[in-house]
Amino acid sequence: MRADGPSDAIPAKAPARVERKSDRDLVITRTVEGPAPLVFDAWTQPKLFERWWVPQSCGVSLIAFEADIRTGGTYRLVMGHPSAEQPVTFFGRYVEVTPHARLVWTNDEGGEDGALTTVTFGERDNATDVVVHELFPSKEALDQALASGSTSGWGEQFAQLDDLIVVLGAQA
Repeated sequence: MRADGPSDAIPAKAPARVERKSDRDLVITRTVEGPAPLVFDAWTQPKLFERWWVPQSCGVSLIAFEADIRTGGTYRLVMGHPSAEQPVTFFGRYVEVTPHARLVWTNDEGGEDGALTTVTFGERDNATDVVVHELFPSKEALDQALASGSTSGWGEQFAQLDDLIVVLGAQA
């Protein structure tokens, strides 16, 4: 079952594939041209993460990102939009952190409707296959996430990540 097809607000080198795999599972796959340690760093170093995470076209700004990225650590993202009276906060905890290979975190702001997100990084030929698996607690929670548009920015996010990896690779 396809969730909404490739999501590419900005043309990417390869489209992000967004698929609804079951009533509760959403899987996003994308190959990033760069070694797994560099791609992993972009996901786990707050100053790098802030440079690519928010799709530029949506008008949302990342106000703050605090993270203790280790198994048992926590994170807190604060995002704002000009049309919103108050910023929105996303938070949770890291269930697993395996350097250069895997991240697992909770999305606690949704309460019982929060997803569990697992990201794996598989390196091959100086590229990294990134797989994001979001496990929602119910069909309704995933339906709501899809209807809200909160899952539609992956193509643009990965295009921004590509740009960052190019810059970081050039600096290495």
